[in-house]
Amino acid sequence: MTALIDDFSRRVRYVRISVTDRCDFRCVYCMSEEMTFLPRAQVLTLEELEQVARAFTELGVEKIRLTGGEPLVRQGVDGLVERIGGLPGLRELAMTTNGASLRKHAVALKRGGLSRLNISLDSLDPERFRRLTRTGDLAKVIDGIHAAQDAGFERIKLNAVVLKGRNDDEILDLVDFARAEGLDISFIEEMPLGDVSDHSRGETFYSSDAVQARIETRHALLPSAESSLGPSRYFRMHDSDSRIGFISPHSHNFCSTCNRVRVTVEGRLLLCLGNEHSVDLRHTLRRYPGELEPLKEQIVAAMALKPERHHFTTDGDVQVVRFMNMTGG
Repeated sequence: MTALIDDFSRRVRYVRISVTDRCDFRCVYCMSEEMTFLPRAQVLTLEELEQVARAFTELGVEKIRLTGGEPLVRQGVDGLVERIGGLPGLRELAMTTNGASLRKHAVALKRGGLSRLNISLDSLDPERFRRLTRTGDLAKVIDGIHAAQDAGFERIKLNAVVLKGRNDDEILDLVDFARAEGLDISFIEEMPLGDVSDHSRGETFYSSDAVQARIETRHALLPSAESSLGPSRYFRMHDSDSRIGFISPHSHNFCSTCNRVRVTVEGRLLLCLGNEHSVDLRHTLRRYPGELEPLKEQIVAAMALKPERHHFTTDGDVQVVRFMNMTGG
């Protein structure tokens, strides 16, 4: 079996596949309030998404994460999970979601083979949550978390993007919520993707080191060697099973160990979140429908395009014009 190895000897073991650019939220750091979404013809079909997943697993990828937008707004996503979840060689199938529709989907997702859930949660204050998401209902997200627990999901992880002056005063509250609910939580530095109008990224940047210092005023954090194949650096607390993670594209660059690529919903294989290096898988999928070999050959060849690192800055400049909902979380 051909392994996916780039020019810097990094082996790609993990792919994030966006199943839709649409979302029922409009989070201030992710997209514009008034979004224009892709026409249906430009979006990969469920069959094409499954074919992409199959090609990657045959090339040695061990973990797939389904993302969006919000993946649970894509009609037929439960069946897609079931088909991808049964692929030989796949060790873990995960999903990032805003959680608002988990009450409806959690049981089917667990039955279909989804093993891990990441749920975005940036605030525990209903009014602030509404402001940050523009449309979100905090009560539905909390209920979605409980639905996932009821369905048997373990090691559910919360993702919190920390914005200085917007929600940094809730860091300890979010940690205590995770501890009380038996959840893991990762704190994420905002990434400069898309030209947002809601805030100045230079003014709202809040480093992982500052988050860690805030947490350690209440809880001692013990470094952990655990890995989820993703970018989180994990810490433990002596009196809790909850893990604390930090995703730090600015302050603790993780490019040297990057084992990930992304596929956008329109079929662009992104070799780096912070660069525009990409290839068009959709063209190959539609030129050779149902054929895996041309797709696999294109994916293998694309590894030469994977750059050594991104060059994110914290001064508010937009390094990449596409919004996060186009890329997938």
